[in-house]
Amino acid sequence: MKKRKILVTSALPYANGHIHIGHLVEYLQTDIWVRFQKLRGHDCRYFCADDTHGTAIMLRAQKEGKPETEIINAMQCSHEQDFAAMEIAFDNYSSTNSEENREICTIIWNGVRKSGIIEEREIEQLYDETAQTFLADRFVRGTCPKCKAENQYGDNCEKCGATYSPTDLINPVSSVSGTTPVMKKSLHLFVDVEKEHKFLDEWTAKSGALQPEVSNYLAGQFLNEPLRPWDVSRPAPYFGFEIPDSPGNYWYVWFDAPIGYIGSTLDWCRKTGEDFDSWWHDPNTEVYHFIGKDIAYFHTLFWPTMLKLGGFSLPTKVHVHGFLTVNGEKMSKRNGTFVLASNYYKHLSPSYLRYYYASKLTNRNEDIDLNLDEFENKVNADLVGKVVNLASRTAKFVHECGLSKTYPDDGGLFPKAAESGDEIAEAYEQIDLARAMRLVMECADRANKFIDDYAPWILKNDPTKQSQLQDICTIGLNLFRQLVIYLAPVLPTLARQTEELLNTPIKHWDDSKTPLTGTPVAQFTHLMTRVPRKGIEAMIEDSKEIDAAVPDAVADATKTWSDSAETLTAEPLVEEKISIDDFVKVDLRIARVIDAKEVPEARKLLQLTLSLGGGERRNVFAGIKSAYKPEDLIGRLVVCVANLAPRQMKFGLSEGMVVATGLGGSDIFLISPDDGAKPGMKLH
Repeated sequence: MKKRKILVTSALPYANGHIHIGHLVEYLQTDIWVRFQKLRGHDCRYFCADDTHGTAIMLRAQKEGKPETEIINAMQCSHEQDFAAMEIAFDNYSSTNSEENREICTIIWNGVRKSGIIEEREIEQLYDETAQTFLADRFVRGTCPKCKAENQYGDNCEKCGATYSPTDLINPVSSVSGTTPVMKKSLHLFVDVEKEHKFLDEWTAKSGALQPEVSNYLAGQFLNEPLRPWDVSRPAPYFGFEIPDSPGNYWYVWFDAPIGYIGSTLDWCRKTGEDFDSWWHDPNTEVYHFIGKDIAYFHTLFWPTMLKLGGFSLPTKVHVHGFLTVNGEKMSKRNGTFVLASNYYKHLSPSYLRYYYASKLTNRNEDIDLNLDEFENKVNADLVGKVVNLASRTAKFVHECGLSKTYPDDGGLFPKAAESGDEIAEAYEQIDLARAMRLVMECADRANKFIDDYAPWILKNDPTKQSQLQDICTIGLNLFRQLVIYLAPVLPTLARQTEELLNTPIKHWDDSKTPLTGTPVAQFTHLMTRVPRKGIEAMIEDSKEIDAAVPDAVADATKTWSDSAETLTAEPLVEEKISIDDFVKVDLRIARVIDAKEVPEARKLLQLTLSLGGGERRNVFAGIKSAYKPEDLIGRLVVCVANLAPRQMKFGLSEGMVVATGLGGSDIFLISPDDGAKPGMKLH
């Protein structure tokens, strides 16, 4: 087989948030494919970096009173720790804030400038007067101008897939301050992508770099009409790289983020002495990008345009995957299914999730579902019941004598599994991991039937059949090792354990074609345990948010009583002082509960209808279900935060909040006024 040179990337995680199990779909899929290519003997390298620039980081740094570099460095450490814990192995992990990335940005920018498709013009842009900053696309929400879906981002609609300018949004609202932004003029630089329309038509349809469904999507959604100029600059203040030939303007984060793939490669080449040109300027080097479908158009329209004009290799393949749901629904903090990577591996083995995702991921951009019951059953049945079980039922019987000197007659099982290895390899190559796992489990079923038929646990009791016992266990352990080689890209820990058990390294995919004989077998230790149900439950419980009706400080409070005084031990008082102007912004009103009912799908919530007097009604969801029965609340006076922004919940729109205290659980107490107070009265 000809040795290939393959450069692989995943989308860069943003430095303003932690890695969660939805992100892991992409990084695990990519890591598995890279490990497969390396096991096949190819020179395959996996590059990534933290995406660090933009308004979000700048605003967070301002809020925390820290320099941006401190924020991004801390988050990069967290990201790298999460990836390592999940056994995701990059050849290099860098940052878009590196000098290497600045250097590549300048090279590409000069190429785009030279092509003559950069336009400069003064535009009106949404500006947050309260925060005193221009608003990035993702910091504006409003109604989609095409399908009229509400609460959509300023650059694209998650419902219909349309892209647009934030100024096109209907009823835009700043996500920074919650105020309505105003229009303000500033100089911007644009890439006139339409001038590369012919190239993009050809590349997206005929290069073979895209899945058919992605190519068809681009043709029907974007390339069927003139492409809009791409705004690639942002005015100060902005955290990023200042554009060398346009002082006061900065490259937009979506310009320098994908360039991070190249910047990370350059960083690695300088560390290792590798030839950079052989990775990004050699037509024989394959370039694979793994991305989610939400950013497909950036990587299939803007990115190839930048690469072409900058003089870098175009992608060989842009593999687009779908989103993750959990138990058939979007990940939810309230339900405990928005699980951070760190919370996953705190309770469960990385091997479980690596295998489950592999069993679900095909070469199409379809969504996958993490059904937690299926997750438990599938891992237990396949990995523990079929794969590891082969070793546990054979290895302990040949610890003292080792494997047979010559490979016994197994009725053709080993050569059949070796032949299946070619089909499994092709499934891996096509990024159809689900098919690869199915084929591996078919081999496992045949191997287990053989062990069941010969029952080594019975042979061990017959002194005259010890030679046959050794042969049966030799066959069983060789079939087990074949499975582990095929699963090594998915389960690197099991591969290492198998190397130790059988005293032989796994160096190449083709090791599966030659049986081991005459080698010692180490003392058997458990290779993998069943998925603990308690671990799943603990992970979900740890991922649940405390309900908004019970603030954190109140939930942590404790009460102690004495004969002479009443004291409250709680979290320390908030040191930051507010002015009377800040306080009067909160409109606290007396309200009467005129209706109350349970929310069957919610663990903590009751649905309250409140009267604030004068015919004013509010629908409020309150996390007080554990302490109050609905029928006991009707007619009661409570205190309501009347000017809280409405919040769309799964169960309906919540239009306020009732004020409560207590420890949580059954220890929750609604705040009520003295007799004489009337609905609608304001608290002063």
